Amino acid sequence: MIQTFSSTIRRKEMDAVLTCMVDERIGPGELNARLIQTAKEFFSCAGAVALRTPAAALKYALKALSLEAGSGVMLSALAPLWQYAVVEELGYKPVVLDVQSETAQITAEIVSQGIQNGGRALVLRESLGILPDFEGILALGISVIEDVSQSAGGIVPDPVQGTAEAQAQKAAPSTEEEGDAPKVEVKGKKAGSFGVYAICSLEERDVITAGGGALLMAAGRRDWPVLKSLAENISTIEMLPDINAALATVQIKEFARNETKRKEIYALYNRSIMSGKNKGFVRDVDLNSTIWSFPLALNSGFKDVKAYAQKKDIEVRLAFEDSIIAAKDQELGAACKNAKALALRSAVFPLYPRLNRSQIEKISKVLVTLP
Repeated sequence: MIQTFSSTIRRKEMDAVLTCMVDERIGPGELNARLIQTAKEFFSCAGAVALRTPAAALKYALKALSLEAGSGVMLSALAPLWQYAVVEELGYKPVVLDVQSETAQITAEIVSQGIQNGGRALVLRESLGILPDFEGILALGISVIEDVSQSAGGIVPDPVQGTAEAQAQKAAPSTEEEGDAPKVEVKGKKAGSFGVYAICSLEERDVITAGGGALLMAAGRRDWPVLKSLAENISTIEMLPDINAALATVQIKEFARNETKRKEIYALYNRSIMSGKNKGFVRDVDLNSTIWSFPLALNSGFKDVKAYAQKKDIEVRLAFEDSIIAAKDQELGAACKNAKALALRSAVFPLYPRLNRSQIEKISKVLVTLP
């Protein structure tokens, strides 16, 4: 059975973790600090903290905003349920927003409606690796916490360079040799640098994984001192252990290589669905979109597609099975119709660098013939 998700763990990752174990550096320490420095360079942020859970990261991000008790915090209906729980735990009011069907993203218009319903801050979930309309959302003047767990590495290119960079990247040859990375550097603003703060979950199914944990980042120098002050009082039990930090550090350094391979597979899959009934989501594959997995908005029922793929030894999962709308359908379904529909009929197919050629061809054939 080809699993839907699989972490890309190569020799470099294994060596980093093994070295950590041999040196008996398991708890938070030097490697935690090294991960933070690596993250600052990768995300171009002013400062960062590495924590044990994404829930802790969101908790401290919201505390850094210093919202009044009972304030409305806007969340995507497709965001993971734990975000809703954190907002409630801190005494804020979750304001759940619908999404745009074509992209699964929150739009400026949707956020504007959320503000009218009491929203004072926004946790901007960049689902499926697709970046939203930052310009329109930020123009509304609210505090934004980005969730880049699936969009890490995404870039909004400089307008002048965008077209030229896209053409160059398409033309750039790629190989699977050890250490290879894209030869064209896209210049622009990175995912995680648009909001006041950003969280990047490092769980098993995220685009960067440490086997658990999260990064909490401040994009600007003006916002970092507030977060730094909170971080100084964080107990070691909430900090990411070195054994996880070792894995995450290598994952970030290998990101470009892994993303190149993911984009190659995505291109093959995308050609396979062009003549089929099922649609992909609107995204800019050449530049700013991160390839987290291969999601499809199904034309038929998920159960039929899952059963069909299973006969071919391919596991297919719902894209938003752990989302707020999936857990609170009865309560939120009427107000979040697009999100509800996507939660019911969006499936993800296996897409990760460790897939071999025969597996990729097998999945491509199934995508062509899906019911």
